[in-house]
Amino acid sequence: MSKNGQPDKLALLIAEEVLRTIYGDDFIGCRVTPDQIAGVIAEALKNERAQTQELIELYEKVVEAVHLLSTPPENQAFDDPKQVRTLLSERLDGIHAVTTRTMQTTAAAKRKAQS
Repeated sequence: MSKNGQPDKLALLIAEEVLRTIYGDDFIGCRVTPDQIAGVIAEALKNERAQTQELIELYEKVVEAVHLLSTPPENQAFDDPKQVRTLLSERLDGIHAVTTRTMQTTAAAKRKAQS
């Protein structure tokens, strides 16, 4: 449902198409309005939209984390090649941790969506 209490546009379009499929273009014999059906559809879509929003937020966090880990240090001079190796190793470990958690989270979201 939209903020004004009316079914949202997508739910209304789906409801009209469902009723049109059942009753034809003129809706003869139909005892419900598209708004009533759209309310049911909108409620069903609400959970899907919430999950989609969660995945978008996760994606944004992952991209931000990988971006931070892949950004070179500012004008930092390394006297010893071991320092460079250590920095790269730490950053790769960080990227690995981020991607591992992301894969676990998305797998859990897929299982939840399938159940």
